Amino acid sequence: MAPSLTAFFYVGLGGLIGALMRFSATLLAAKFSVSFPWGTLVSNLAGCFMIGLIMTLAIDSDLVSPELRLFFATGICGGFTTMSSFVYELAQFLQDKELFLGSLYLVGTLAGAAMCFYVGSWLASGLLRT
Repeated sequence: MAPSLTAFFYVGLGGLIGALMRFSATLLAAKFSVSFPWGTLVSNLAGCFMIGLIMTLAIDSDLVSPELRLFFATGICGGFTTMSSFVYELAQFLQDKELFLGSLYLVGTLAGAAMCFYVGSWLASGLLRT
């Protein structure tokens, strides 16, 4: 079954909001540091937390409708997280022979993203039990 036009609207609107959030985070982070991509790191970690929270609420309860899941998880989180920017910035660290910073960025992003996802999921599960 093909997605409805409404589904495309939810994903598109969410994606717009998420992309603007990511751009804002990058601009804000650039005011504090030019040597480390904090905006991308924070966007990826926060996005993983949000998607963990949203998906658990969508799967384990009826608090998040399929339309809201599309809007938040696919749209906002998809527009907010920045894996393509992450890979580009990681490649820049490697090209500049900044192996320590590149390694720190790689491990911090991947381990932090997994941790944030599970914390969001754990928080949502706790909310559902109360």
